[in-house]
Amino acid sequence: MAEHDKEDSVIESVMEKIHDHDKSSDSDSDHGKPKSESDSLKSKIYRLFGREKPVHKVLGGGKPADIFLWRNKKISAGVLGGATAIWVLFELLECHLLTLVCYFLILALALLFLWSNASTFINKSPPHIPEVRIPEEPVLQIAAALRIEINWAFSVLRDIASGRDLKKFLTVIAGLWVLSIVGSWFNFLTLFYIAFILMHTVPVFYEKYEDQVDAFAEKAMIEIKKQYAVFDAKVLSKIPMGPLKGKKKD
Repeated sequence: MAEHDKEDSVIESVMEKIHDHDKSSDSDSDHGKPKSESDSLKSKIYRLFGREKPVHKVLGGGKPADIFLWRNKKISAGVLGGATAIWVLFELLECHLLTLVCYFLILALALLFLWSNASTFINKSPPHIPEVRIPEEPVLQIAAALRIEINWAFSVLRDIASGRDLKKFLTVIAGLWVLSIVGSWFNFLTLFYIAFILMHTVPVFYEKYEDQVDAFAEKAMIEIKKQYAVFDAKVLSKIPMGPLKGKKKD
């Protein structure tokens, strides 16, 4: 009975802190801004992951976003159909990538060779084979972008391993554990195909029903924050932490 009362008191104290923080933030915004601005902020709709831009801009804009959001249905259907054909070839028909590439090159080279040599006998022009070269600038841009992302990942892993952020540590461990379970169910090609299917369905579904999804996500985030606050008060705050990130060196 005493433990139950203690749990209730912890939950009540956490909820009071949340309400006090919300009231103080609202009062500060009302004093520092005109009434119209504060009303507009209060009426601001919650967006998933703090999104402020349209879904098309979040996906990078341009042709990739158009494909994912089915702006051109023929191109999107063609890309999805091509990915499905590749998955069927390598997963269901169990074709090997190296063997398939070699067969394709043999067929293409044989046809072009015969066409080039037979053109003099059939009085037709030989095939025009374009010269293909990879430009240097896009390769350097991709390499620079990958370098930034890899360095960021190394920095995050270093912070997690240093014991500075318990919340991030638990999130990464849970994500890797879930990924290991999913990886035991499917191989890499099937996982890639599932992710490709989700990229062609989830964004367009979210763009169509974003108000309903955001409203549900807001309720879910409030509940998750409430449960995490209770878990933090009972468990995480009692775990000894590593050196603080902002601690100055002597």
